Order: sequence, then structure tokens, then C-alpha cells
Amino acid sequence: MNEDNHQQNSNSSKKTSFPLSMFLLMVMIFPLLNPGYNPPTIPILGFHRIVSQSNIRKFQQLDMDYKKQEMEKLLEYLVVQDYWFLTSQDLYDFFITKSREVPYEYRNKNAIMLTFDDSYKTVYTNLLPILSKLEKKYGKKVKVVLFVNPGTLTNEDRVSSTHLGCRDLREGLQKGFFDIQSHGDNHKNLTEISQQEIVSELLLARIKLRKCTEDLDPEQNVASHLAYPYGAYNKQVEQYVNKYYLSAYLYNDKLLNYSCLKDNYKIPRLMVNGQKSSQELIEAIQKFSPNKKNIFKEQC
Repeated sequence: MNEDNHQQNSNSSKKTSFPLSMFLLMVMIFPLLNPGYNPPTIPILGFHRIVSQSNIRKFQQLDMDYKKQEMEKLLEYLVVQDYWFLTSQDLYDFFITKSREVPYEYRNKNAIMLTFDDSYKTVYTNLLPILSKLEKKYGKKVKVVLFVNPGTLTNEDRVSSTHLGCRDLREGLQKGFFDIQSHGDNHKNLTEISQQEIVSELLLARIKLRKCTEDLDPEQNVASHLAYPYGAYNKQVEQYVNKYYLSAYLYNDKLLNYSCLKDNYKIPRLMVNGQKSSQELIEAIQKFSPNKKNIFKEQC
């Protein structure tokens, strides 16, 4: 009888412990499976000057210029389709370091990052009004990343028709549209200057941008990330960038599949040519939706 009782107790113990062990196993596996969440492949688009018809007449048109009316069509499409507009810190936290979990409401949303280089005044005169107009119309805020050269910023005692000033940056930041990051102090090619000049370019850019925005940026997210001027870098440049910035962006016309990104100082961007219409960009962006993610595995 004792043996039978012992056997029954043993079987009973196994029966009760089995569901518990399975539960614990599922608890451990659940975060890895993350059901219902299909991580996106993220297009990071790089723009420069945003030109209206008056801009075209006033300045020599560059191949990298993008027309204001085409930009508005693109942005309105992205807003209506409820895209998630990533900041540089969003990308770093949610996808690169994974230090924060993607909020439930953003899971399976199409994600995109829109970047604007070289501190052109048209970001303020032509882009900012579009962002304000779309927010008023749809109740959604579009966030864009500006890679700024503070050495080219206009002095406060005069107004420039070509480059941004600190007040322009502050207005866009205060309204919640601008994510202000570094593009080096004076847009020097970091691979062609001395070590001392590299440090100066990197540090001065961060110091100046944070001084401009210090009361609006208590967490010092401004100038935490860098875009290499001219997309140029080497091991020496990356070594110094690593000391002063959390991540760095380049132009290599590849997509960001963050699940196989091995170096957060080589984040890929797609440079947008001024000849690309908004419709062509929309058609390209549509291919990056989560349910088509597997198409881009070869980018790893």
C-alpha cells in the first residue's frame, strides 16, 4: 500500500508540476515570439533642399533638390496611411539596442525615417509649413530628422536666405516636428582631415547644437547621432565618432533591416534624387511593408 501511495503521489506531483513547467516555459518564450508583431524593414530617406518655384528661380537647381509640392504629396500619403515617423532616438532605442519595447500601438505599423541634410533654410521656409498644415488637417505630427552643420548656421543678428538659424531650429523643435542631430560642424570630409580636426568637427557640432537648444532638450537627445558628411568614413573616423555619438548614418542606398544590422555606426540611408516623383517614392515605400519583409533578407 505504501508503495502504491508513493507511486500515486509521484504521479500526482508530475501531473500538477507539468502545467506549471509549461507555463514557465511559455513565459520565457513569449517575449521571443512576440505574437502579432512583425518587425519592419525601415526605409530611411535622405533629402536636402526643398524647393518651391521661387527657390528654383532664385538658386541654381541641384540634382538633390526636392520639389515642395512633391514633398507635400509624399507626406500626406504617409500621414493618411498612418506611418510611424521615427526619430533617431526611436530607431536607436526600439530597433538597434532594443533597450525599449515597441509600444503595442506601433506594432505592425509601417515605419519610416525622413532625414534632411546640410542645414538648408528651405527646411524652415518650405517644409515646416507643410508639417504644420498636415497636423492641423489630420491631427498627426510628422517628425523629421535634421542633420545640421552648426558652423553654417546664420548669426542671430541677420537673416539668411540659404541656411538655417538657431531660432529656426528652436521653433521646429519646440513644435515637436524637428529631431536635431549632427552633420559635423562645417561639413568637412572627415576622412581627409587630421585627428585633431576630426575631434573638433565632432565636438563643436555637438556643443553648438546643444547650446542652441539646451532649454528645450533636458534629456540631451539633440546631437546624440551623426550623419557622416559626404557619407565618408573610415576606421579612424568611426573610432572618434564612437566616442561622442550613439550612432552614425551613411548613404549606401541600402535598406535598414535592423535585425541583421551589426554596426550602429553604419546605418544605411537611401538618397532621394530630385528626379524622383512622390508617386515613384510611394510605390517604392509600399514594398517595405511588414508583410513583405522577407523580400529584403538578402540585405543582411
